[in-house]
Amino acid sequence: MKPIWIVDDDQSIRFVLEKALLREDLPTRSFTNTREVLAALDAAADDEMQGPQVLVSDIRMPGGSGLDLLDKIKAKHPGLPVIIMTAFSDLDSAVSAFQGGAFEYLPKPFDLPRAVELIRRAVDESQREEVAEERMAAAPEMLGQAPAMQDVFRAIGRLSQSNVTVLITGESGSGKELVARALHKHSPRASGPFVAINTAAIPKDLLESELFGHERGAFTGAQTMRRGRFEQAEGGTLFLDEIGDMPFDLQTRLLRVLSDGHFYRVGGHNSVKANVRVIAATHQDLEQRVKLGGFREDLFHRLNVIRLRLPALRERGEDVPALTRHFLQQSAKQLGVEPKRISDAALAQLATFGFPGNVRQLENICHWLTVMAPAQLIEAKDLPPEVMANVVTEPHAAAAPAAPIAERDSSALAAAPVGPSPLAASAPVAGTAALAWESGLELEAQSMLAEGRTDVWDALSRRFESRLILTALASTRGRRIEAAQKLGIGRNTITRKIQELGLE
Repeated sequence: MKPIWIVDDDQSIRFVLEKALLREDLPTRSFTNTREVLAALDAAADDEMQGPQVLVSDIRMPGGSGLDLLDKIKAKHPGLPVIIMTAFSDLDSAVSAFQGGAFEYLPKPFDLPRAVELIRRAVDESQREEVAEERMAAAPEMLGQAPAMQDVFRAIGRLSQSNVTVLITGESGSGKELVARALHKHSPRASGPFVAINTAAIPKDLLESELFGHERGAFTGAQTMRRGRFEQAEGGTLFLDEIGDMPFDLQTRLLRVLSDGHFYRVGGHNSVKANVRVIAATHQDLEQRVKLGGFREDLFHRLNVIRLRLPALRERGEDVPALTRHFLQQSAKQLGVEPKRISDAALAQLATFGFPGNVRQLENICHWLTVMAPAQLIEAKDLPPEVMANVVTEPHAAAAPAAPIAERDSSALAAAPVGPSPLAASAPVAGTAALAWESGLELEAQSMLAEGRTDVWDALSRRFESRLILTALASTRGRRIEAAQKLGIGRNTITRKIQELGLE
């Protein structure tokens, strides 16, 4: 295992951390200033195992600060977890470093068991990220371990030496164009162009010209001859997305091209030979469209030579973690920022989401997290409102008798709304999740007021505070100081509240 690097000019700090980590079978290497660390990193560049697994650095040292070291390390080793140690007076700069790429900050004087646990968490995260990066490097084109996706991959492999027409079906956002590109890439036409057109996104009057081109003077505004998508895809692949929305009269022209390989430009009199492989895709039920008279049956059979069904993301939940990490890496690269990591709890929450928008929706969520998540490690609480709203689905029973919080599995504060709420509707909230708990709170208050109770404020306040504290303690595995920091209250306050609320 690679060592934990400790950087601090205080010999006592280095000594204490070294002994504590060695007792946990974690090897260490210590440095007194940033220059030594940077020189050691350069020396270890050719031997990865000599580099650090995690780096723990003080923030103020002679010859260079921990923040400067953090900037330089992140530029060269973006995936290396860095823990910044700081005195309480340096908290602002530590938080700034935390948001800029540090894994966590460790206030001095620190609790030694907590420091070791934090370093252990950083080691686990580092190892998980190494495995994830290896997996992504092995499968950069398309990701999927689910059986349904493996069937798709096998089909792409079997079709790799074929020019046969393929029809890809699947819900919107499931990645049909990715499959089409993979079919092209692994075909004999890979050296030719891949041209894609969404037939549903182009007005009917323009679609014919887009597909087949036009001659000069064919219609008003046609000042020059224009090659259409069929000619642009010569020798390659033409991907017709949302083929089910193609106008009926154009379906006849497409059928002719597929039948004899020739077409006419709009306004033209000379046929043009099309050396193109056609891959079509749709989210619609084409058999039903044929029955309803909206799609030509003969064209359907021409397109439906080989059909590939792409599963919805909810059918391949085991692929969500790998896809999430992949999209977080992509988003960070596009935005020019440090890639964010995601906790197991956040991944577990994502796995419960239905993803009506499929893979495209997951990709958008990862873009959102890259911009909006406050720290480098994404926790479950950082997920967007539409995902968090999925946590609670049980309706609130307004008539249920009140019970002590320790006896409840859930409370009105976490209940989903059972109908429109005048109060919730008028209050500006930041998403569906906020509506859910606020509506539940309103319903509980209404129920208690209807009973004629006069302790509504105290009763609900106690339950609210109890739920907040218990949730924070659960996220920190019972560590009160860390829970208080996350809640934004003092350590004495959380101790007093635990006693007052009977949460010992």
